[in-house]
Amino acid sequence: MPTQFSRRSLIRGITAATAVATLATGLAACGGESDAATKTSDAAGTVTVGRLSNGAATETKLKVAEVKSISALLPADIKKSGKLVIGSGTLPSGSPPLGFIGSDQKSLTGSEIDLGRLVSTVLGLEPQVQRSTWENLFIGLDSGKVDVAFSNVTDTEERKQKYEFASYRKDDLAFEVKKDNTWNFDNNYENLAGKTVSVGNGTNQEKILLEWKAKLEKEGKKLTVKYFQETNSLYLALNSGKIDAYFGPSPNLSYHTTQTANTPQATRVAGQFSGAGETLQGLIAATAKKDSGLAKPLAAAINYLIENGQYAKWLGAWNLSGEAVAKSEVNPPGLPLTNS
Repeated sequence: MPTQFSRRSLIRGITAATAVATLATGLAACGGESDAATKTSDAAGTVTVGRLSNGAATETKLKVAEVKSISALLPADIKKSGKLVIGSGTLPSGSPPLGFIGSDQKSLTGSEIDLGRLVSTVLGLEPQVQRSTWENLFIGLDSGKVDVAFSNVTDTEERKQKYEFASYRKDDLAFEVKKDNTWNFDNNYENLAGKTVSVGNGTNQEKILLEWKAKLEKEGKKLTVKYFQETNSLYLALNSGKIDAYFGPSPNLSYHTTQTANTPQATRVAGQFSGAGETLQGLIAATAKKDSGLAKPLAAAINYLIENGQYAKWLGAWNLSGEAVAKSEVNPPGLPLTNS
């Protein structure tokens, strides 16, 4: 992802150990799924973003209400139900700052959760968040148990065979290494030769990394790819030297590098890459089942938030302003079927 490396501090006054302990405790309390973060005390016409964020965001009240001309675009079944079921693929360990257990150790919070709440309000629907693993996020969409995913899903041409998209944020990927590791990606896949890199299973970044692995193998070079089910296990492997780098979403990695600064587990970002490859800026998008009729009203709601300032304030609250897009598009060009 070819954009900025630095962000304002995402967390104040807590240690990495405290943050990890809070997250683990919160997940135990929460269980398999939760809509706790959507049940707030906000007055009608307001949505508070950045709640319970443990310092990862600035709590901000935004004025927003249903826009009848946009909610009229909703499919009849969704409008009749009065709710929008939002998928969050953040089990088991959370994915701060995008989706994680808040400071009350039970409520789901995060930038993606907050955008889902804002969009739901514009559409005149009650947001209900269902948590799952990343893989089960798409099973939920396929089965109809989830209406839309707000979960850092990259727009790709392959996914368009089954899903429709409304873009809302730039998709930047990054490599994270131990702070004392001098290796850098330098936008060159050949620098991965001989390295062991972890990546999330079933993700866009896995597709890109495996294509680089295949190219290196043709050149007689080796890239080892490893997978971990839990974030804590991943970072234990990174800190112990069992892996050289982690390839993941830039917001998550930026959050973690700030969280671990001035600790023995300190890390740094060692390079970025667009989630859509070398020639196209990747985009993160609200994701619904193909032909559901949701992409158009979702894009209209996001564009309303962009035009009226709530979108910029939402990104600013979560320290993600550098990932803003000028407008939401329905099914924009995404990661090609074959891409490196």
